[in-house]
Amino acid sequence: MAAEPVNVNEFQELARRALPKMYYDFFSGGAEDQHTLRENVEAFSRITFQPRILVDVSKIDMSTTVLGFNISSPIMIAPTAMHKLAHPEGEIATARAAAACNTVMVLSFMSTCTVEEVASSCHAVRFLQLYVFKRRDVSAQLVQRAERNGFKAIVLTADTPRLGRREADIKNRMVSPQLKNFEGLISTEVVTDNGSNIEALASGMFDASLSWKDIEWLRSITNLPILIKGVLTCEDAIKAVEVGVSGIIVSNHGGRQLDYVPATISALEEVVLAVGGKVPVLFDGGIRRGTDIFKALALGAQAVFIGRPVIYGLAAKGEHGVRRVIEMLKDELEITMALSGCSSVKDISRRHVRTERDRLQSML
Repeated sequence: MAAEPVNVNEFQELARRALPKMYYDFFSGGAEDQHTLRENVEAFSRITFQPRILVDVSKIDMSTTVLGFNISSPIMIAPTAMHKLAHPEGEIATARAAAACNTVMVLSFMSTCTVEEVASSCHAVRFLQLYVFKRRDVSAQLVQRAERNGFKAIVLTADTPRLGRREADIKNRMVSPQLKNFEGLISTEVVTDNGSNIEALASGMFDASLSWKDIEWLRSITNLPILIKGVLTCEDAIKAVEVGVSGIIVSNHGGRQLDYVPATISALEEVVLAVGGKVPVLFDGGIRRGTDIFKALALGAQAVFIGRPVIYGLAAKGEHGVRRVIEMLKDELEITMALSGCSSVKDISRRHVRTERDRLQSML
């Protein structure tokens, strides 16, 4: 019998073995040269710790709140598409793992289980990720279905006027399954002679005219709080606060959209400083270790989202795999906090980490 994985990276290898190449490449790949994809993970290695010693860390409290919801640790599940390609139970297994770990799951707009199926499967706190389609009525209907089914927030993904160029999907001629949320509303079956049908699907459906003024439209169709995902600059962070969003997610779409944007951990502090505590700043991209989570919190994130690690856990071991991935990251975060001299997440401060910029400034 194979040894149990001891860290999240080992789940990636199990997923690679479990999945058909087309699906593994779809989940693991990034845009074009995949520079941002690699940098999302590698940039963490250039941040070092400044631990405090002789602090009472006999009790560690990792719990926190996001939008008023209490969660057991600052680790939430990011929206990722088409979980049934990873495991037959799809998003239902992921939602149950979120409920078991007492955390928030963001359901992808492109999920392979319906909003209603996920809602009735367990009592996890759920948010819905939103893409705005050219047919606004389809997006509006899904938002309203989510609200009726007890979802607690809308996460508007704002970095996808068009789909990034994901070359592995083009080579593999990646095919999207029919997405059940849109049955009877819109066909998600696209026939294309060249490349990925997901790319053809997105270019046919996504509304490239979406702009800041449309936040008003979104507010007119739902009472739920709106978070905006895909912010990488101080200018956009200020704009997001001005239009009245309830939270900001620093994200580069896991390196799947515009290649050569900075790693999210490199962009985080700029956004946090621009927001100035007016709304929570959440973080997405490249988290593979508890140490990564600590670094994001130290640089001002209130909590983090994990995307690919959830998919790898799901592909390898279903609901149990997703739970193990979250538990592993929690265990690593707990050790990092203890060894840094932080007994609660509130104790994690900017003084606990040293970035490349800090090192450069100290040389001047």
